[in-house]
Amino acid sequence: MAPANQEEEVRLLGKWPSPFSNRIVLALKLKGVSYKYSEENLANKSDDLLKYNPVYKKVPVLVHNGNPIAESLVILEYIDETWTNNSFLSQDPYERALARFWSKTLDDKILPAIWNACWSDEKGREKAVEEALEALNILENEIKDKKFFGGETIGLVDITANFIGYWVEILQEIAGLELLTIEKFPKVFKWSQEFINHPVIKEGLPPRDELLAFFKASASKK
Repeated sequence: MAPANQEEEVRLLGKWPSPFSNRIVLALKLKGVSYKYSEENLANKSDDLLKYNPVYKKVPVLVHNGNPIAESLVILEYIDETWTNNSFLSQDPYERALARFWSKTLDDKILPAIWNACWSDEKGREKAVEEALEALNILENEIKDKKFFGGETIGLVDITANFIGYWVEILQEIAGLELLTIEKFPKVFKWSQEFINHPVIKEGLPPRDELLAFFKASASKK
């Protein structure tokens, strides 16, 4: 567990179906940090959200002893540097740089491609699916035969890839696609099972049936 501090106040402003908010939930749980959670309605943003993230007005936002930190990748590194148990990043500078590169690649290239494939209309679906499969192939080549992207323990890249590990299976079911399967991407699929069945991760992920219902409702409004 993280070192106890009676005066420490940790708040998380988030949205439960968001994989970006969930990254912070998982990180805090892996560190054993107690926190207060505030669910945000992004259609009617709270005063706290506007106060703590006036630039982007988005979740997640971590508030530590009154000091706000926004953007999930920035928050993850802050958590790792503040609570030093169960490190997400290697002490080796090169390994740290690689983890940052892959985390940014997930956000900039891989996640958008998969998201677009799951939500594209029929006209653009073929190209979107092709790009999603290419994105997953990048991860397949990177994970190699490691248990997690960081090796034997969950690290920064694994937490960043929570969308791949959990959300993709739900979204592709709704979209009627087969993107991440054991036949197409055996290494990434095996990683996803290791990830979602890790006891701390399993406890921190949103309920599958509720997430499925949320995205089905979203799909019906399109």
